[in-house]
Amino acid sequence: MPKAKSDKDRKIFVLDTSVILYTHNSIMNFAEHDVVIPITVLEELDQFKKGNDTKNFEAREFIRLLDKLSQDHMIHEWTPLNGKTKGNFKVLMNPDNNLNANVIFGEEKNDHKILNAALYLKQHEKDRKVILVSKDINLRLKAKSLDILAEDYETGKIKNIVELENTGKYLLEDLDPQAINTLYERGSIEAKVILGNRKRKANAFYILKSQKHSVLAYYNADENVLTRVDKQLAYNIKPRNAEQTFALHAILNPRIKLVSIQGVAGTGKTLLALAGALEQRREYKQIFLARPIVPLSNKDIGYLPGDIKSKLNPYMEPLWDNLKFIQNQYKETDKEYQKITELVNQEKLVIQPLAYIRGRSLSNIFFIVDEAQNLTPHEIKTIISRAGENTKIIFTGDVFQIDTPYLDAQSNGLSYLIDRVKDHPLYAHVKLEKGERSELANLANDLL
Repeated sequence: MPKAKSDKDRKIFVLDTSVILYTHNSIMNFAEHDVVIPITVLEELDQFKKGNDTKNFEAREFIRLLDKLSQDHMIHEWTPLNGKTKGNFKVLMNPDNNLNANVIFGEEKNDHKILNAALYLKQHEKDRKVILVSKDINLRLKAKSLDILAEDYETGKIKNIVELENTGKYLLEDLDPQAINTLYERGSIEAKVILGNRKRKANAFYILKSQKHSVLAYYNADENVLTRVDKQLAYNIKPRNAEQTFALHAILNPRIKLVSIQGVAGTGKTLLALAGALEQRREYKQIFLARPIVPLSNKDIGYLPGDIKSKLNPYMEPLWDNLKFIQNQYKETDKEYQKITELVNQEKLVIQPLAYIRGRSLSNIFFIVDEAQNLTPHEIKTIISRAGENTKIIFTGDVFQIDTPYLDAQSNGLSYLIDRVKDHPLYAHVKLEKGERSELANLANDLL
């Protein structure tokens, strides 16, 4: 954000509730500019302060932060955010405007009250630029229809998502045939022989081609060598393409403690993660498979019939489908088939909503988080921070298939994870590109 040259250049940012629920310390990220919190936002946050979800945590933390910042000040007056380096903030009560959003849009809503706050500031702070900040696209559009400047909350957003999601895999062609043969025959080769002076990244995967041959490889940063990557079975699940081979290699590699797998529906993300977990079941005390609950059609799950278990079953069914698919690779009389049933019955393999996992210490656990693109960066950070000894975490998802209204491809937790830890020696990322579910499923991904 450009530094203001004078007091007139200092902007006024009006924050929507969605920004606070995304990250509670957002109020501190506007440089020397001023921040206004409409009283309606505080009223909405009051409804979120109870509960164990991340949004509840963010609401509580923001209220505590506001209390700390205000100290003995009246919050309806300009109050310093953090000394001379930051601007000021205040809470704006519901103002009376000549131009009323409730009247214009024909309905009294909290969103319109927030718009009225921005309209009031624009009218009474004519020498300064007033900008509404919201993660709600519709609210931003309404603001613009009233000639109010509106922006998304950009802090932490990933700039080049296409480049980011392709990190971790590289194609090198026209290589020395002898070097390729050596890698293929011996299983490993010094990295410099093939990579030369190219920049090397820990746990990167390579498709290496000469004029005659090709080989899949993995860069071992500890030993500075490229090792051959072969297709391997995991609980009778065999990868069908190069990217799936890389993903399963990362899942089964004990050196790698954190893996993200990106790909559209049907590419095998969850299936490979679960198969890899089952293959390593003896190495861990438990296998957790979890996913965030995103209400259907933006409705609360309370509208669904039955008890809480019945309400959650529809959301967990895709995970059970993957488990059944793996189990059905065997006959009912096979010990592998029976072992899966035993793991479930003894709660050695647990499939639950992600909210049920929060607050737990994750030690000696193989933890798979499905649909990670529906998590916020804070949620991703919280999950990883709970990892104890001998824990491995796999995040799967599609950064372009967002099911929550206040996240997008650039601001969701999965994108944030890939961006922040892409070069870490404990981490690997693989993008699955080819759908393997069926030709019909591929048709949907390619054409519809």
